[in-house]
Amino acid sequence: MANGRATVAETAARQLANATKTRAQWGGITPRWLIPFLPWTPVEAGIFRLNRVKQTRGATAISSDDVESSPPRDEDPDLPETFVDYEEHPREYFLSAITTVLDVQTRVSDLYSRPFDQIQEQLRLLIEKVKETHESELINNPEYGLLASAAPAMTIPTRSGAPTPDDLDELIARVWKEPAFFLAHPAAIAAFGRECTRRGVPPPTVNLFGSSFLTWRGLPLVPSDKIPLEGGTSKILLLRTGEKKQGVVGLFQPGVPGEVSPSLSVRFMGINRKAIASYLVSLYSSLAVLTEDALGVLDNVEVGKYHAYDHTYGKGGAAVATSSRARTRKRS
Repeated sequence: MANGRATVAETAARQLANATKTRAQWGGITPRWLIPFLPWTPVEAGIFRLNRVKQTRGATAISSDDVESSPPRDEDPDLPETFVDYEEHPREYFLSAITTVLDVQTRVSDLYSRPFDQIQEQLRLLIEKVKETHESELINNPEYGLLASAAPAMTIPTRSGAPTPDDLDELIARVWKEPAFFLAHPAAIAAFGRECTRRGVPPPTVNLFGSSFLTWRGLPLVPSDKIPLEGGTSKILLLRTGEKKQGVVGLFQPGVPGEVSPSLSVRFMGINRKAIASYLVSLYSSLAVLTEDALGVLDNVEVGKYHAYDHTYGKGGAAVATSSRARTRKRS
């Protein structure tokens, strides 16, 4: 017996065993809810031209005041005349590209692709990173992102810092034409939940895309960690979506070469003299706010405000009633 043992050591036995392995896990993957909540409009040649009615003195060239009713039957005046004028230089949105190159040593992909294909695993993780950047660009891009597209008249501050039901009601009053959903940092949604709990009006939930979302006035609060959270403050957005509703739409171009999903392509670039294979990963998209009142922003949302509650407990109804009378005298 070697080393006084009567059986094979576990360390030695493990050399003949196969370990069950997982795919490479990355904690930076998020649900990216903004993508499925947005309607997506296909474009040609990577260009989307947004035609609008010309603005005149703060209103459109034709308004409800310009359209007069027909004259009474017993009168014969001339019928009113008007027209709708268009902007002569409409804005054009060009699809933005998120592009990167993946390099894989062919020796690695040849020898170490069981049970998981090394190239496929590398591409899977890189595509996840590209998609995370995609959602961030839809929110934060300085040219077309949601935050940059919000009109000053559609941006309001909170009443007291923390997001309250009154604040969200005010935001709904700004985007009142069939709003679709709120978009907020998870910390801002938690702060709103605390304010609702304090007022005794916990927000209901709804199940969408197989997940539960808090709602307010029937509108889901969609979380995204891509909304900036700086110095303990953030923003809450409210969107109306869809081209028919003159709302917010995502833009993509279908049928790009090497397409693996809408507007996302992967193309093999070849192998260099160092036996390194290269793959080009590209995602093309943009976003357009068709009318200014389709997007509202609640600004200066404080997420670090917590409330202290009275935790006085008693035995039976007498103690509870005494505590209630004490609080009543304190308020008076």
